[in-house]
Amino acid sequence: MIYAIINARIYDFVNYIDNGYVLFENNIIEVGKMSLYKDEGYIEINAKNSIVMPGLINGHSHIYSTFARGLSLNFNPTNFVEILEQLWWKIDRNLDNEMNYYQGLVSGVDYALNGVTTLIDHHAYKPSNTNSLNCLKEAVVEDVKIRSIFCLETSDRFDVDKCINENLEFINETSTTFSKGLFGMHAAFTLSEETLEKISKVIKDNPIHIHVAESIMDQEDSIKKYNERVINRLDRHQLLNKNSIITHALYIDDEEAKIIKKNKCVVALNATSNMNNSVGLPNYQLLKKHNIKTIIGNDGISMSMASEYQSLYYAMHHFDKTPTLFTFDDLIKIIKDTYSYTKEILDIKIGRIKKDYVADLLIVPYNNPTPINENNIFGHLFFGLFSSFKPRDVFVNGNQIVNNYQVNKELRHKYKYAINSAQKLWNKIEKEG
Repeated sequence: MIYAIINARIYDFVNYIDNGYVLFENNIIEVGKMSLYKDEGYIEINAKNSIVMPGLINGHSHIYSTFARGLSLNFNPTNFVEILEQLWWKIDRNLDNEMNYYQGLVSGVDYALNGVTTLIDHHAYKPSNTNSLNCLKEAVVEDVKIRSIFCLETSDRFDVDKCINENLEFINETSTTFSKGLFGMHAAFTLSEETLEKISKVIKDNPIHIHVAESIMDQEDSIKKYNERVINRLDRHQLLNKNSIITHALYIDDEEAKIIKKNKCVVALNATSNMNNSVGLPNYQLLKKHNIKTIIGNDGISMSMASEYQSLYYAMHHFDKTPTLFTFDDLIKIIKDTYSYTKEILDIKIGRIKKDYVADLLIVPYNNPTPINENNIFGHLFFGLFSSFKPRDVFVNGNQIVNNYQVNKELRHKYKYAINSAQKLWNKIEKEG
């Protein structure tokens, strides 16, 4: 069964076709201008007055935060650690696997509706029962049918051995073009020397996914306890494997940047969350100076990546105190680097509308009020679409998962049951006090 998207404006952050077509099954078969299109009995989808794009990728998500939506707690933090203590650590230690599944389902559906077709998730869960990552995989990958890269936060707050085992079991048992595992670690200030030594002995060459210097408190804790900065400490334990995700990295210095680059790690930027937590903003120019690959996530704060692109762009203008240092070219490079990272981890061609690339595609209606061409297409997306980005149709691996702004009936039915699971979590947190 071959689909043909016709009469489309096609843009993949590299090339633009003003009036074109895309033929695809699981992979893209052919792309061209409508003047070259030959109808050979394909299933046609008319994308007139719409832009066809690759599915978006969230380079750092937190599915476990999904049921925080609307949760009311006593919340009077004076620093970043108190934010964790008064909110997020109350959530993760009260989860069970039913909640993990329904959070995965809600996240997967909401991400799909926002055009996100791949997640790189950093899960937090007190593993009194194991198998949490497989619960997420069942919901996100098997039921919603979007791609996901998972890990579990190892932390001294939990049973470290169980965390290590769950990460390794998932990595060893899950390796497809739809799902793989990284080795999850929370942050250096919740990881003792004993824990880092344990991880170092078993991790082999698997990439880690860890928060680094999200707050200055992370660096202060490391210097006080170990007389070295966070990245130096991780490097001393030989944990910075190729393709490791260093999330946030707000307070790294030049030496740490050199170590990140030397070890071929990537940095995940999450500007909206950083501003919400009042912890600061990333120094993108430092990362750029050292030619560090940067990817973009949203830290689980919403289900939109298009709005995260805007947020990072504006935040960098504020941080740099000029509107000209961080450009559209910088933002596009970060988006493309996120595709490149996912391509390497999942071992697929992704992020281009080009022959042999996976058919992870969005159709986004757009009536342009001003001229549109290959030179200004990204400006139309950024200022005309990203603030209200809702694809009409979404395909993953050629499978249509959003049709006319809706997921299928079965997913909509399951979605309604999530409220019961969320209430159960809220009751447990309230009882805990």
